[in-house]
Amino acid sequence: MDRIKNIDFCIQYLMNRGGVSACVPETLPEKQLLLRALMNVWEPQPLSTEFLEAQDAELQAQLNEKGIVVNVENLWQGDITRLKVDAIVNAANCQGLGCWHPLHSCIDNAIHSAAGLQLRQACNDMLQGSLINTGDAIITHGYNLPAKWVIHTVGPIISQSVPTLEEERKLAQCYRSCLRLAEEQGCHSIAFCCISTGEFHFPNRRAAEIAVETCRDTQLQVIFNVFKDTDYDIYRQLLNKS
Repeated sequence: MDRIKNIDFCIQYLMNRGGVSACVPETLPEKQLLLRALMNVWEPQPLSTEFLEAQDAELQAQLNEKGIVVNVENLWQGDITRLKVDAIVNAANCQGLGCWHPLHSCIDNAIHSAAGLQLRQACNDMLQGSLINTGDAIITHGYNLPAKWVIHTVGPIISQSVPTLEEERKLAQCYRSCLRLAEEQGCHSIAFCCISTGEFHFPNRRAAEIAVETCRDTQLQVIFNVFKDTDYDIYRQLLNKS
């Protein structure tokens, strides 16, 4: 595969059909960033077979470069889009179509960007303009991810420094909704990101306590995926106590 030619085709395709004009850079890393940015603002619509084949080839090449992670236990720190498990959990927004901010660092953006535009289209087809209620979840295929399924859930957004009992209940409901969907699909393993922390402002430790407690009795293999050292330390302590 001529990788430069392939990614240039993807970029031109999205710019032409999305009404976007941009200067195409010369290097592969810069082209990858532009492609991701174009994917982030893509309005769901049918995509040609030729584009999907070209996009998938590039995303699979990126995945091979990152490396697929297998046989993790109950806690793993790193990029959730590398995990080969039955299902990964995406901390989605209520629209359920991914993050629309180009190159944003949120997990919603990371998952949609690695999976490919099929993921946004699948969410759009499923939701048909409706919203995902806080605490609920939907499930889609993983497409270019190592994970077979992606479960999208919407966690509570905290307005005060201390979450209310209702907000804690909604966060627990997120985990239960995801576990239920995974079980219904016959999954054996599921990797949870840190739901509602970060920009959603749920206190990290309390969010982790709810996550561990809610997942305690499931028969599924649960992996808590974290990115920050702070969350890793919190989950390691909680899991060693359980």
